[in-house]
Amino acid sequence: MSSDTADDAGLLGAVCPIPITNYSEIVLAHGSGGKLSHQLMEKMVLPQFRNDLLEPLHDGAIFSLGGQRVAFSTDSYVVNPIFFPGGDIGKLAVHGTVNDLSMCGARPLYLSVGFILEEGIPMEDFWRVVQSMREAADAAGVKLVTGDTKVVDRGKADKIFINTSGIGVIPEGVNIGPSRAQVGDKIIMSGAMAVHGIAIMSVREGLEFETEIASDTAPLNGLVETILAAGKDVHVLRDPTRGGITSALTEIAQAAKVGILLDEARIPISEEVKGACEILGLDPLYVANEGKLLAIVAASDADAVLAAMRAHSLGKEAAIIGEVCGEHRGFVMMKTRVGGKRVVDMLSGEQLPRIC
Repeated sequence: MSSDTADDAGLLGAVCPIPITNYSEIVLAHGSGGKLSHQLMEKMVLPQFRNDLLEPLHDGAIFSLGGQRVAFSTDSYVVNPIFFPGGDIGKLAVHGTVNDLSMCGARPLYLSVGFILEEGIPMEDFWRVVQSMREAADAAGVKLVTGDTKVVDRGKADKIFINTSGIGVIPEGVNIGPSRAQVGDKIIMSGAMAVHGIAIMSVREGLEFETEIASDTAPLNGLVETILAAGKDVHVLRDPTRGGITSALTEIAQAAKVGILLDEARIPISEEVKGACEILGLDPLYVANEGKLLAIVAASDADAVLAAMRAHSLGKEAAIIGEVCGEHRGFVMMKTRVGGKRVVDMLSGEQLPRIC
């Protein structure tokens, strides 16, 4: 056994001596997008509703209607604060569902919205959120076509919660899914990581920097169209929101039964975000992104896709950050800056509650 293989085996065999996975009540970590979120789904939800469309646990369900493949997705937003540098809960809600549809390879078309409002929220704040949603929908080229509003007693919510659902059409020949990652594929990230989560935490903690850290929230459907036009063999797309890039890539490694090897030196991160993570004691690999994506593409298409992404306004900092491999299947490993390797497992607890 080579030294690298021995090191990998030792790392992968390491386990916490007292794993805490069973809870008698819901905790914040169940909403982290990490291990407890998946356990909640696998133990309580999937057994009750298991079907072929739900089983892949993709960013949306993919099915056919009238001979046309469509994607359907839904998400809820409880971010605190509701206004933050670079965005607000309304913009985030539109972008989030547009992006989930886009990660299925779909062209987003229509959205629904459900508002849960707390009694006492200033009407001016609600109007600001609604206006922001309209601007975000216009920019993404989607229409909001149906919705609902509920009001709860003062103190029974936190200002405003929003649910958005969406539907989009998938062009012929596009086949995107987490199980399609193949050994030899390259992993491309569209830009610097951890920006959204640190923008939120900077506001919560009252941190100030020479350059303001603003959320990266953005609609990614235009960038996805660029990627699909540049590469004929795009296998997986994923927006690494809750749980960050490592949780997203671990999901993909497990779905495709492959290993993933990242190169730490190639992962883009700004100095401001890196510094904020050090101050807050956060690992940027687990911090949410709302305007970035991961593209897993055949090696033969990687250079063309990377060049196309860098030519797009939302992909100027795109970089190849790793590859899919046949070793340590179901796990993500990282080549560190000093030349060693370490496991980057799915988030266990909750670093950043109510981040989206």
